[in-house]
Amino acid sequence: MLLQTWSQVLTASFQNLWTGVVMYIPLIVVSIVILIVGWAFGTIVGKWVSQVVRALKLDRALESLGVNDLMTRAGWRLDSGRFIGELVKWFIIVTFLVAAIDVLGLSQVNIFLQQVVLGYIPNVIVAALILLVAAVLAEFLQKLVTGSARAGEISQAELFGGVTKWAVWIFALIAAMSQLGIAGQLFYTLFTGIVAMLALAGGLAFGLGGRDAAARYLDKLHKDISR
Repeated sequence: MLLQTWSQVLTASFQNLWTGVVMYIPLIVVSIVILIVGWAFGTIVGKWVSQVVRALKLDRALESLGVNDLMTRAGWRLDSGRFIGELVKWFIIVTFLVAAIDVLGLSQVNIFLQQVVLGYIPNVIVAALILLVAAVLAEFLQKLVTGSARAGEISQAELFGGVTKWAVWIFALIAAMSQLGIAGQLFYTLFTGIVAMLALAGGLAFGLGGRDAAARYLDKLHKDISR
C-alpha cells in the first residue's frame, strides 16, 4: 500500500513536470523569436543611424573642437557614427529582451533590466556628454588663460592654465558622478574641503610672508595699467 502511494505521488509529480515543460515550450519559442526579431531590427536601425550620423559629418565638427586629439591620446579612434549607432542598436535589443523575458514571466529579471539597464543608459549617455564637453572646454580655457597670462607678462602662466583646466575637469567629474548617482555629494564635499584648505594655506602664506611680494606685484600691475 505504501509502495503504491509513493508510485502515485511520483507519477503525479512527473506528469505535472512534463505538463509544465510542454506548456512552457511555446513561450520559449515565442521569446526566441522576439529576440531574433529584436536583434535583426536593432542591427538594421543601428547601421542606418550610423550612416545618417556619418552623412551629417559630425566627426568633422568634433575634430574642429579638438575632440579627435583627445581621443587619440586616450588610444581611441573618433567614430561618432559607429558609437551612436551601437548605442541605438543595443538599446533596441535590450528593449526586445525585456519583452521576451516578460513573455516567460521572469518578473524579477524584467524589473532589473527596466530599472538598471534601460533606466541607467540615458544617465550614462548624459555623463559621457558632460565629460566630452569638459574635455573640449578644459583644453580651450587652458590655452586661453595661459595665452592671456603670457600676453599680460604674468609669471606662472602655465600654472594658471593648469589650474583652470583641472578646475573644469573636477566640476565636470562631480556633475558626471551626480548624474550617475555615484557619490556626487561626497565628491562635492571633498572638492569644497580642498578649495577651503588651499584658500586657508594661501591666506596664511600671504599673511606671514607674502605681503612684500604681493606689494611688488600690485605695483608692477599698476604701472602696466597706467602706460
